[in-house]
Amino acid sequence: MKGFAYLRPGSVEEAVAAHAAHPGARYLAGGTNLVDLMKLGVESPAVLVDVGRLPLDTVEERPDGSLRVGATVRNSDLAAHPLVRDRYPVLSQALLAGASGQLRNAATTGGNLLQRTRCPYFQDLDKPCNKREPGSGCGALEGVHRDHAVFGHSQRCVATHPSDMAVALAALDARVELYGTEGTRSIPAADFHRLPGEHPERDTEIRPGELITGVLLPAAPAGLPSAYRKARDRASYAFALASVAVVLGVADGVVDHVGIAFGGLAHRPWRARHAETALLGAAATPAAFEGAVALELERAEPLRDTAYKVPLARNLALDVLNRLAPAPAPL
Repeated sequence: MKGFAYLRPGSVEEAVAAHAAHPGARYLAGGTNLVDLMKLGVESPAVLVDVGRLPLDTVEERPDGSLRVGATVRNSDLAAHPLVRDRYPVLSQALLAGASGQLRNAATTGGNLLQRTRCPYFQDLDKPCNKREPGSGCGALEGVHRDHAVFGHSQRCVATHPSDMAVALAALDARVELYGTEGTRSIPAADFHRLPGEHPERDTEIRPGELITGVLLPAAPAGLPSAYRKARDRASYAFALASVAVVLGVADGVVDHVGIAFGGLAHRPWRARHAETALLGAAATPAAFEGAVALELERAEPLRDTAYKVPLARNLALDVLNRLAPAPAPL
């Protein structure tokens, strides 16, 4: 690991100013991904701006029923928060499906959103990777890519995004709050991460120097049935081969609210808009769920070794949708 300067600002404004004053600086909070990448030589910032002690570590209920999660709330604390467990179980389940207990105790909400792909070509400095070094090529495209994408990939990058939490946030219509030199703004969580396109080195829509200050969970899906399910190579501490987050509202047997997002299939959480459109206003039946999920997954473009992810994602989604749907009324 190369040497670096270390700054500990006392406020959000000071943190953003310190970042702006040092081109190439990185924000540090839990450090569970950034420090690993520094040890590998993938990241070598000259300055670390430590935001881990800023007053962004609370979960606040707002008068309209929404929930604001500070950017430095630890993943373990968020998963265990009573309001999250009661109103947004899909988020609690997704958090608990990620990493180990020790990592969840250190990882933060903001850092979870900014974690980078675990593609082995990205982490190996001896391999070509357009995400790590633009223009160097994509070793995974014709190489080992069993864990990689089926949606939204490009010839420049076929990596997937690793976060479980981000998949749940996308299904919940959460928003990511940002603060930068141009002020405050927010982005839908489903649009926060980018597809690779021509610039796979850019993971998100965050602007240079902006700091994630929080995540807003809207009141609308609070209390609706929701769940997260993840398929992986071993029972714990493994990234998703495929996962799904579902929020489902049904009234009088008809779907009146639905949010579906897949993980492990693309460069970002894949919001299943085609399936959602097909389900809204439809009867909440196994046949309707199967048709809607098929409509979404027929658009997949598997790579040589990732075709297995399509039926895997289908089975995960149908299992969760059928479990969340209310039982039919007796005749």
